[in-house]
Amino acid sequence: MRQPLKNLFGVARFTLATLLLFLLITVGVSAQTHVKKYTVKNGKMFIELSKDLTAAAVDSFIVQFDLKDLGLKHLFKNQSPDSLQQQGWQLEKNTPGLYVISKPLMGLEHLENPAEKIMLTGKQPDFENFFPAVNSNVRFGYNRFKNKAPFAVQDSTVTFYLRNYTKANQVKLAGSFNNWSPTAQSMIKTDSGWVAQVKLKPGKYWYKFVVDHQWVLDGDNQIKENDGRGNTNSVFFVPNTLFSLPGFTQAKRVYLAGSFNNWREKELLMQKKSDGWALPLYLAEGTHTYKFIADGNWHHDRNNKDSYPDEFGGVNSVKRFGTPQIFRLNGFPNARTVILAGSFNNWREDELYLTNTATGWEIPYTLGPGNYEYKFKVDGQWVKDPLNPLTVENFNGSGNSYLIIQPNYTFRLKGHGKARSVYLAGDFNGWSPTALPMKKEGDDWVFSVHLPLGKNRYKFVVDGEWIIDPSNKLWEQNEHHTGNSILWIE
Repeated sequence: MRQPLKNLFGVARFTLATLLLFLLITVGVSAQTHVKKYTVKNGKMFIELSKDLTAAAVDSFIVQFDLKDLGLKHLFKNQSPDSLQQQGWQLEKNTPGLYVISKPLMGLEHLENPAEKIMLTGKQPDFENFFPAVNSNVRFGYNRFKNKAPFAVQDSTVTFYLRNYTKANQVKLAGSFNNWSPTAQSMIKTDSGWVAQVKLKPGKYWYKFVVDHQWVLDGDNQIKENDGRGNTNSVFFVPNTLFSLPGFTQAKRVYLAGSFNNWREKELLMQKKSDGWALPLYLAEGTHTYKFIADGNWHHDRNNKDSYPDEFGGVNSVKRFGTPQIFRLNGFPNARTVILAGSFNNWREDELYLTNTATGWEIPYTLGPGNYEYKFKVDGQWVKDPLNPLTVENFNGSGNSYLIIQPNYTFRLKGHGKARSVYLAGDFNGWSPTALPMKKEGDDWVFSVHLPLGKNRYKFVVDGEWIIDPSNKLWEQNEHHTGNSILWIE
């Protein structure tokens, strides 16, 4: 017997509502799967953890952020937030799939000194490493101010200037260059603000002003940055080069673009001068190619004779900072052209032409600290560097040569003195299991590599078996459920 039409609509609405509810629940649970977050926002610290995390994943999270006194294991085991509340944390959310807890930042709202916030984590910071003026994560830097010009730099001396605040009794300058001391650097009062001079080498620096004991950002500096520990700081780059374009005085706008900013055309607006255009910049160690863009037209630097071919039959101008690395390829006397290409120049095949010598081919090329992949191309055929035993895997299985410039960390594996071979593998070398052979020192195995700032994952390959670092308690789970060791470089 047919149901009344009204009942059919009712059944349909009930079924649709049930389906939507099921989808919402499914999506919600799915979105929360394996959540592990420790963030800072709105003056609070937040921890978000999925309830389906394994004990190993929770242990890894606790070690990663040094939370062994927080009582997270007690929360997962007994579903009780008592131990958290004793530490000043609040249970913000307790859903079927997720815990969210929060705490006012450091528990002391009056602490505005970045150094004090960092010290409260329980570790005495090495500020030279925590705020390095020069690091591998910074390719270039420029300053953007409003209401005042960028700080003057002369003979390595930077004149910091705080506009206004003329009624303040005292103003101090604090930053990464003086361990964030709120008393070390006094500023001198002028009729329009306060000034202080500091000798600094080229690079990137964080700073704040301390006005009558109150920490203040530079309101005229448009570049601000959070250090990841709850501190927002003003940023200043001490330049090490001046880009100049004489003439073009009728141009409306002139931009600088280069390999250092991925050739973004409208990012670096040059300053108009009476005789042309200029822009001071900080550039990291290495080789940088560039051009000027005047009202949409590209021009190389005619006052700079150092250049490389571009892809359009012209040239790109070149600036170099640091000591050149000589790339050599012995033999191949009958070759017509030999080209160097690598990760340092986006694998361009029309830029770095080697010169023929009595023993083969060579080219000098300046590189900053880091790890680089490269190859030679001989008359159209790719060749690995026979003088370099280090290689990493690539997409087609042929491998690339691997070069390490200025290593900054030495890995050491203890307790495997009887092993026949040990390799180092990590996200810094594409996890290649045979690229970086460790050297034996007594019963230890060692290898030095350049690691970028931040989080680095790694493992050792001992006689073909992958193991995490037994000397490092910091690790996280991976997709194979075998774990990766974690190393933070600051």
